[in-house]
Amino acid sequence: MAQILHKRVTTTHAIRTEIQRSTESVTALSRRYCIHPKTVRKWRHWAAVVP
Repeated sequence: MAQILHKRVTTTHAIRTEIQRSTESVTALSRRYCIHPKTVRKWRHWAAVVP
């Protein structure tokens, strides 16, 4: 099933899953995905993305 994304969305389900599973630093992930480090920290703490 395809995701319906808002036109300003910066993180998809796949990116959020990768952020949660990654052992890289917050800085490295934020640079890789061009998002704010605060967003990386937020998605690392949310348990709803990874089952």
